[in-house]
Amino acid sequence: MYSCDTSMGKRAMYNSDGEMLVVPQEGALKVQTELGWLDVPPGHIAVLPRGLVFRVEVEGPSRGYVLEVFKGHFDLPDLGPIGSNGLANARDFEYPVAAYDETSDAAGVAGTYDWQLVNKFGGKMFETKREGTPFNVVAWHGNYAPYRYDMAKFCCINSVTFDHPDPSIYTVLTCKGDGNGTATADFVIFPPRWMCMDNTFRPPWYHRNCMSEFMGMVWGKYDAKEGFRAGGASLHSCMTPHGPDAATFNAASNADLKPDKFDKGLAFMFETDVMLSVSQKALDAEHRDKEYFRCWEGIPRNFEKVVTTSGKRKR
Repeated sequence: MYSCDTSMGKRAMYNSDGEMLVVPQEGALKVQTELGWLDVPPGHIAVLPRGLVFRVEVEGPSRGYVLEVFKGHFDLPDLGPIGSNGLANARDFEYPVAAYDETSDAAGVAGTYDWQLVNKFGGKMFETKREGTPFNVVAWHGNYAPYRYDMAKFCCINSVTFDHPDPSIYTVLTCKGDGNGTATADFVIFPPRWMCMDNTFRPPWYHRNCMSEFMGMVWGKYDAKEGFRAGGASLHSCMTPHGPDAATFNAASNADLKPDKFDKGLAFMFETDVMLSVSQKALDAEHRDKEYFRCWEGIPRNFEKVVTTSGKRKR
């Protein structure tokens, strides 16, 4: 997660370790890259390829989320039987045009090292000074470039009969893993959508799996958790059971199953088959919710043993 309130000025960065996917939650980002500018307001995402020099301008307090992958690149998921259209369509990803930086001495003044260049390498930060701006590309071609995507353009695929599809049906981008059915990282969103399944508990089911799930909120509320606020986050590590809280369970279990449009928020998930560790700084944070587990208290037991007069047990 990131939080900032000041533009980078004559300071730029590139990441030698991996590719970064950025999800603004509050405050628009104006990202200058070697290949041009990207305007990235909340509701959009940006992907910055490994090794690309960039800097960020903000207009005030800004915060959001960053997913970094150290192997492979983000790509569209295979659509399989969905066919040629659906989910995130290739036509909706936007790339910058070349923007030669003329606002400062592009060539620099000999002996004047007025730009700072930061390099993330091997998990550490290194910096150097350079003459003139690094954003001096006049034109470019190719497909190794930064891009942005408006999540409002995501085309949801959902059940129109019964049952609850796996959340992977909401995958925007994926970085494929080594094994079938797994991913180094998936970027999944839960946008406004219609829910109309018959005889179905509509929020996400209770489950555990081999993927670790980091959840975040861009705006509004999440349909499976009360009190999960925009700008917050949760981490459900692999093989740890989780699902809707008690209030959501009770409401969904008694809901009238008519077609219902959920338009109260935009949540997302970073999902990975890599084992994640939590930093000590995060564990010690004052704003960490140490009572989070209590959201599952109060879920009733709906099945009990019944002993009949014949001595046989029923449920």
